[in-house]
Amino acid sequence: MQLQINNSPFTEEQTELLNRLVPTMTPEQKIWLSGYLSATHTPAPAASSEIPAAPAPAVSKEITLLYGSQTGNGQSLAEELAEKLKQNNFEVTLISMGDFKPNTLKKIENLLLIVSTHGEGDPPDNALSFYEFLHGRRAPKLAGMQYSVLALGDMSYEYFCQTGKDFDKRLEELGGERLYERVDCDVDFDESAAEWFEGVLQSLRKSTTPAEDKSSLQGAGGSAPAAAVSYSRTNPFKAEILENINLNGRGSNKETRHLELSLEGSELTFEPGDSLGIYPENDPILADKLIEEMNWNPDDMITINKQGDQQLLRDALISTYEITVLTKPLLEKSALLSTHDNLQELLKDGNEEKLREYLAGRDLLDLVRDFAPWNATVHDFAAILRKIPPRLYSIASSLKANPEEVHLTIGTVRYESHGRDRTGVCSGQCAERTEPGDSIPVYVQRNPNFKLPEDPDTPIIMIGPGTGAAPFRAFLEEREETGAEGDSWMFFGDQHFVSDFLYQVEWQRWLKEGVLTRMDVAFSRDTEEKVYVQHRMLEKSKDLYHWLQEGAIVYVCGDEQYMASDVHQALLSIIEKEGGLKPDQAAAYLEDMQQQKRYQRDVY
Repeated sequence: MQLQINNSPFTEEQTELLNRLVPTMTPEQKIWLSGYLSATHTPAPAASSEIPAAPAPAVSKEITLLYGSQTGNGQSLAEELAEKLKQNNFEVTLISMGDFKPNTLKKIENLLLIVSTHGEGDPPDNALSFYEFLHGRRAPKLAGMQYSVLALGDMSYEYFCQTGKDFDKRLEELGGERLYERVDCDVDFDESAAEWFEGVLQSLRKSTTPAEDKSSLQGAGGSAPAAAVSYSRTNPFKAEILENINLNGRGSNKETRHLELSLEGSELTFEPGDSLGIYPENDPILADKLIEEMNWNPDDMITINKQGDQQLLRDALISTYEITVLTKPLLEKSALLSTHDNLQELLKDGNEEKLREYLAGRDLLDLVRDFAPWNATVHDFAAILRKIPPRLYSIASSLKANPEEVHLTIGTVRYESHGRDRTGVCSGQCAERTEPGDSIPVYVQRNPNFKLPEDPDTPIIMIGPGTGAAPFRAFLEEREETGAEGDSWMFFGDQHFVSDFLYQVEWQRWLKEGVLTRMDVAFSRDTEEKVYVQHRMLEKSKDLYHWLQEGAIVYVCGDEQYMASDVHQALLSIIEKEGGLKPDQAAAYLEDMQQQKRYQRDVY
């Protein structure tokens, strides 16, 4: 239909222009233009003797989005989803499980949970209190609540996504109704998380009527200015290596690399306590052995994602696919490509212990050798492999002290297993296959659960043996730059004083200049009886408890399975002894510290 001067408010010239333009527009462009005009101009009401009917009120639904995150992945995804929901005009309350008030749970109609699993099936630190509440006697009935869970995990661990599974089951037991089925994400979670986002959004649209769908106004047919390049987990920055130094002295059993990387031109920023993600490459020698064992052609092109992107086989085995870790899901998929009786037997019910033993310390080369022959093409095999996950390292520098740089402390992993020498994927690459001038893909992983206090006068206690000292180097660089005057106490440990005292000169300078108030060290191989950081803490029990009473924040970084557990027990013992408390009271004291963010851990 064409506009006429007599049936529109336009002049002859305007009418002619519109009649030329409108037929050439796509439906999306018409929608965009309609929305744009509506948003920028409110027309005067037309003269009429009739009173126009009031529009039906739009329903605006509230969404509560809770996250439990140890390293920051869960929080980043929650923030991304919250933004998408707001663009679709949902009212979103985004909050950490640690800050959520459980007594408001019963009032929530739409609940979304994003939660990771830590250690051996445990909730992350900031989800623990909510997890215990929900599984306790005080948990309310939740009839009338809609919910959905996005679970983050790692398939190489036995209790994959266990915390998310537990939340999902418990919410159902309490009467909640699934808005959308739970999605369990492996370490390469981007595609799975995007599918859950879309599924949740579509389900919410069906069950609610947002006041206005803004998504149709977001760039459809418009000509928005090109956005600046933003580097992230899905678009890492190629950082040049400026320095790559072995921190250990002659005769050490260890090799700890100090890396300094340039962030010039990236616009990446970070705070002490954040981590840097590195996308590593597999050892080309391992990739070549795998190709030779399977008699594959290294120049074959294989499809590496759902978008249909392709890569040379050898390149894909080096830079795209994980080939150094075996998981139960991988063996289950492999069994479909093999008729080997031993592989089928290994996966039978009742053989869980044998399977666990087989998976430990073996890689894809072991698998293809142990269960040959294989009835599969290279494309079949590539289809069952997962992507190389990034490795996260606690940042060891302050951006204020080292503009446009980031420093890392990386312990090289080397071991012998099942008759072969092996190295860590990323640590081996940094130690053996990179040098100044090379570049590696990186991104910043924010960690809001491990941060210096806002008040610079607050005392801090830092416990970080070995590479666990990395974030505390960043803490002290930052406090030196900002002139923070709060007291600081460092507990450091390693094997030998002479060869393994990482950053010794820097700690000593900070002690001399007053940036570091006191330091206690434990070198386990220098005495007949092994002494660790928790022993030094117990020796300083009285002073340490006094610091706690004065409001000190305790930070722990390093090995979770042994060190962090031993340090936790030492803290409980100190609080119990010096505070004259019973064990349950000491536990409550430490839990209260955690709730107040006075007990923060970055453990792995």
